[in-house]
Amino acid sequence: MTVSSRLLLSSSVLVAVAAIQGCAVSRRQPLRNSFLPPNTVPAVPRGEITEPPPDIRASLPDKTPPRFFGSGPEAPPPRPGPADQRLRRAEERFQTGKRLLATGDRDGARREFDRAIDILLASSENLPDRQRIEKRYEELVDLIHRYDLEELGAAEPDRLLTFEKSPLDEILELTFPLDPRLKSKVREEVQATLSQLPLEVTDPVLSYIHYFSSDRGRRTIQAGLRYAGRYRPLISRILDEEGVPRELMQLAQAESGFMPRAVSRKSATGMWQFVRFRGREYGLQQSPYHDDRLDPEKSTRAAARHLRDLYQQFGDWYLAMAAYNCGPLTVERAIQRTGYADFWELRSRNVLPRETANYVPAILAMIIVIKNARDYGLEDAGADAPLEYDTLELTAPAHLPLLADAADRPVSVLRELNPSLLKNLAPAGFQLHVPKGTAMEVASALDLVPAERRNSWRIHRTGGNETLAAIARRFGSSVGSLQSANRALTGDPRSGDLVIVPAAPRPEPRSVARKAPAARRTATARSSPAKKPAAAVRVAQAAARPAAAARR
Repeated sequence: MTVSSRLLLSSSVLVAVAAIQGCAVSRRQPLRNSFLPPNTVPAVPRGEITEPPPDIRASLPDKTPPRFFGSGPEAPPPRPGPADQRLRRAEERFQTGKRLLATGDRDGARREFDRAIDILLASSENLPDRQRIEKRYEELVDLIHRYDLEELGAAEPDRLLTFEKSPLDEILELTFPLDPRLKSKVREEVQATLSQLPLEVTDPVLSYIHYFSSDRGRRTIQAGLRYAGRYRPLISRILDEEGVPRELMQLAQAESGFMPRAVSRKSATGMWQFVRFRGREYGLQQSPYHDDRLDPEKSTRAAARHLRDLYQQFGDWYLAMAAYNCGPLTVERAIQRTGYADFWELRSRNVLPRETANYVPAILAMIIVIKNARDYGLEDAGADAPLEYDTLELTAPAHLPLLADAADRPVSVLRELNPSLLKNLAPAGFQLHVPKGTAMEVASALDLVPAERRNSWRIHRTGGNETLAAIARRFGSSVGSLQSANRALTGDPRSGDLVIVPAAPRPEPRSVARKAPAARRTATARSSPAKKPAAAVRVAQAAARPAAAARR
């Protein structure tokens, strides 16, 4: 209904409409302007000076729709459905468990955590919004397991940082047979595949496709696809912004399996395997406390710009990929020696390092296999959920246990979001990633602690009827110290209060990094032999949630 047509409605029409539709009319937005007063401004003789007419909009009521007699109160909000009620009950149990954990009651916390899991497990398969319940189930199992790994809230001591072994070291050293039956099949797949990167089917590419079709090769792809889920949206966005084909995301699959802390035998580090000098060339700073090469966002930006620069230098994406592996000077010399600026020609003349000669075919094979996942039995490869976080800049050094206190998360969550940290201490100026939606909460909590004390002090969220004496015993402090640090407290804190806990600075470990043994190159927190929550163990044994069991 247009404005002009609304102005034609008389009051008698409005009353009739109200009688028929009752309160429904009170919610119809198009009737708001039906109450414009008539234009009664008298005509002004030509040339006579007068004040401008009043703005009739100023005489209108506010934008609230008109209420009619008998329309009754506004409709109450909808009642929570069965899924909402179950999620609320599980959340109450989980929060109760965290409060008990804060008081040191580990057995009580474990019982409440198990009850939260049991509430979600008991959901009917036909329950509406079951996907929400399954998602929260996965999140709670992960959080509870993290608390378990940290001995249910015990402060995590400084420890040596371990690196994962790059899968590239094994793949490019192997040779694989060629299956002639693959050629026609792969050519058909490539013809039907959309790709920003030209895809060529050569014998070396086919040999790697044959490998990735085997059980061992398929496991390599599946592991990468699982980790890729965490970073795929981030990497795709950055590659688009830098004008690099999205298919080159698979360089990270070959280089690191998408593991931010991968390291090669040549000391190339991070998801994109930068050596020190190349990382600094593209703005990846390194210090005793952090290494930007381990930061997925910063290293992806650097890798995209490096690849774009290499493409501009050689005018070919295959040569750019080769130069990314062995360095632009090596590729440039190979071109000068042969006179050919073509990767396949350089490969056939054996003027490239063996690893580089296999590097490009392996990546092309990965791209083809992943783009045709169903044909290679990869359609069910479960990907991790994308990591979502907020970022805040630290104005003073702060150690991870304090930051975890401020975020109300286990320390391992912050470690996962900040893989570039080499120690438990985040330096001033560090761009800290915190769980999505918690930046303001973390910043406010940190403001309670003096800047010069954030490298050692803690924050404690009280639970139940916890007293200052109990908090002092838990942290090995004294009531006097707590009172001195929390002058606003006139007595014992209430449940949910934040209490500053003074602590002496802790010495830093002498060594900050070591390589993980080859046999443990894919080990993560979820594969730790530490005891899991009882409910989580029951789920794993019953195989009720295969994906969840794999995540743990």
